[in-house]
Amino acid sequence: MAATRKAVSKKSGKKTSPKNRFDLQKFLHYFYWVLAIVSALGAAGVVGFYAGYNQARDESVCVITKHKKETIQLRKELQELSNQTAKHEYDAASKPPNGLKKSVEKVAGQKGKLAIIFDDVSFSGDVKQIKALGIPVTMSFLPPTSGHPNSARLASKEPYYMVHLPMEAMNFHAPEKSTLLTTDSKAKIVERIQKLKKLFPNVEYINNHTGSKFTSDESAMNKLIFALRLEKVGFIDSRTTAESKAKKVMARYKMPYIARDIFLDHDDDVETIKSQIKKAVRIAKKYGKCVAICHPHKSTLQALQESKLLFDDVELVRIDKLTRR
Repeated sequence: MAATRKAVSKKSGKKTSPKNRFDLQKFLHYFYWVLAIVSALGAAGVVGFYAGYNQARDESVCVITKHKKETIQLRKELQELSNQTAKHEYDAASKPPNGLKKSVEKVAGQKGKLAIIFDDVSFSGDVKQIKALGIPVTMSFLPPTSGHPNSARLASKEPYYMVHLPMEAMNFHAPEKSTLLTTDSKAKIVERIQKLKKLFPNVEYINNHTGSKFTSDESAMNKLIFALRLEKVGFIDSRTTAESKAKKVMARYKMPYIARDIFLDHDDDVETIKSQIKKAVRIAKKYGKCVAICHPHKSTLQALQESKLLFDDVELVRIDKLTRR
């Protein structure tokens, strides 16, 4: 009986025969291969994900960068458009006022008089650089705003000055605060001029900042000249439009009409400004006087500094010396 159990036991041990071991190894071999393939595919998926992520990120960066560049370019174009719009406020700078012939006032044996007005004066740096030129000019200060709050205080330190009064333009989209509008009532304009007189108590003349729409509107100019006359303040026409009604209205109030003859820095280029200075000198020599307007730009200051020899042929004067006989 024992011998029979032993034989059965040995017979049952045949389950772990070499053939079975071979089948197990073969199974494990295929299993490892499948696992390796799955792992490789998983790794490829991860790499692909990150590659796609990086590519998407790079593409997003490119899109954002492109958008920023387009935005910057758009801002430049808008600024250029604004500059061009501002330039359209000025008509041909070398022509006589409103296309009319200037009367010859040249006195034999006397030099022609040239009055240079610096518009847009707002900051202490402007005043310092203009005075450093060492030549007689007239500074026209913008009324104080939050952007240039000290203009009236700076003007009070000068022996003579003008006020550069903002007025409504045809095509200008960056007006100063409290710009005079054609729709303003006479009472509102009178109040505005009275306030300006308190801010600038010694002002004798104002000239218009932009103002192509306002000065070409006879009704609006009538209200303004009425207000100025009440305060004994004169008006110098910057002539930002050939359609200005200033001369007609001022004749009605028996006030002398004075207008800009030439803009020196219509183009912000030193050599071009020098050419305009030569034209101003020629106008003064031929007609006895000339009113030139410019701005405290770096190129303008340089051009004036380098053109001083030209002024030997004329008498440089402040605007009050030109307007008084």
